[in-house]
Amino acid sequence: MNRLVSGTGAALLALVPALAAQAGDCTGHVVDVRPVLQYDHMRGEGFLAVRAGPGAGFEQTGELYRGDEIAVHDRQGNWYAVTCMAGQCMEPLWGPPMPGGWVYGRYLRLGGVCP
Repeated sequence: MNRLVSGTGAALLALVPALAAQAGDCTGHVVDVRPVLQYDHMRGEGFLAVRAGPGAGFEQTGELYRGDEIAVHDRQGNWYAVTCMAGQCMEPLWGPPMPGGWVYGRYLRLGGVCP
């Protein structure tokens, strides 16, 4: 009986790092957009559009800028659900501070355990 309990406990302990690595461990930075010095909201330059859904047809709800740090929560194809963690997105030139929504993955450099 003690061996069964010990074996079960060891198996559960082995799962802890895997479970901890699943939720909230994907972060990244915005890359390959023009610098803020070249910002032009009307022309779509100097920012990465944050959208209400995973596609260019969804309404823009915010902006991220080159170098901003983001947390990644979900993925649908090449689109990622993200939240601003640090950078210019804390005080954006347009839209709400710390925007969250969907962005196109080409402009992200990701690390960690990602969806």
